[in-house]
Formats: sequence, C-alpha cells, structure tokens
Amino acid sequence: MPEVGMMAEQALTVRAAQPDDVGAVVALVESAYRGDSSRAGWTTEADLLDGQRTDPAAVAAHLAGPDSVVLLAERDGRLLACCHLERHGDHAYFGMFAVRPDLQGGGIGKAVIAEAERYARDEWDAQRMHMTVISVREELIAWYERRGYARTGEVSPFPYGDERFGLPKRDDLQFELLVRKL
Repeated sequence: MPEVGMMAEQALTVRAAQPDDVGAVVALVESAYRGDSSRAGWTTEADLLDGQRTDPAAVAAHLAGPDSVVLLAERDGRLLACCHLERHGDHAYFGMFAVRPDLQGGGIGKAVIAEAERYARDEWDAQRMHMTVISVREELIAWYERRGYARTGEVSPFPYGDERFGLPKRDDLQFELLVRKL
C-alpha cells in the first residue's frame, strides 16, 4: 500500500506497515507499555503488568488480516507511533496504539488517532470506532474521552493466564469498551 497520508502540522508521514516493519512495531509497542523505558511516557502499564504487550506473531497476524491495517507514523524515516485498525462491518476496532515514550504529550498521539479515524471512515466507510482500555486506566480513558470517545460500561474480562497479554500484577483488571461516532 502506498503512503496513507501526510500530517503537515506534525511533519509526520503515515503509511501502512509492511512485513519488514514487524520488529520495529513490536519494539515500539513494548517500549511504550512495558518495563522501565515505558516510564518515560504517561501510557505505561508497568505498574499493572509485566511480560509482553505484543509479539512478532501477533503483529504479523495483524498485517496479514484481510480487514486489518497497522498504520505507522514516521518523521524523517524514524518510527514514532503506530496503531492497528480492524474492520468489523459498520465499525472499526482501534488498538495497539503506541507513541514513543519520550515523545508522548507532544501531539503525535492526537494526530495519529485523527488519521486512524479518517482512514476507518474514508477507506472502510466505518460509522464508529471501537476500542477497549483497561478500566483502571482512568487518565488514559479521560484522554480518549477528550477526543470524543464515550465509555459504554460494557466490560470484558482480562485474559488472566494468557501470557501473550502480559503478567498481571493485580487481580482487578478488565477491559472497558469505548466508542466514538465517526
């Protein structure tokens, strides 16, 4: 797929990931959510979970899916952010959203989510964007609410015992569905 878009205000180029991007995507997502490196940003889950956030097989599966795209935001050829979109009928699912921890809070995340919403609406004719967030992540949920996402109250269990999703440090984790009309 060719370049998806250019966000002039951030001088970011957004494109669809290719198979040779898998390693860089995994490294970015891990750095944004797990371990000490994630503490440089505000999206860390290091106090909630150990272990992995994703792995090469999961990212490769996202790339291979027929109704799936991983968007990469780059500046001067450097990967700064990513997200995964998956089409589900009249809505798209937004996930695997990561911004380099040392660049969080500078507007890159806002630009990437706006481009993801544009892509879902214009390329897939999606009417809504869905996402799930760990319900105890109040600061992160508030960030999404400021971008027009609404809490639905619909929750699903955290996959305790499945190390592909991390090693929980708490026993009260669950996902909450957030939705935004596009």
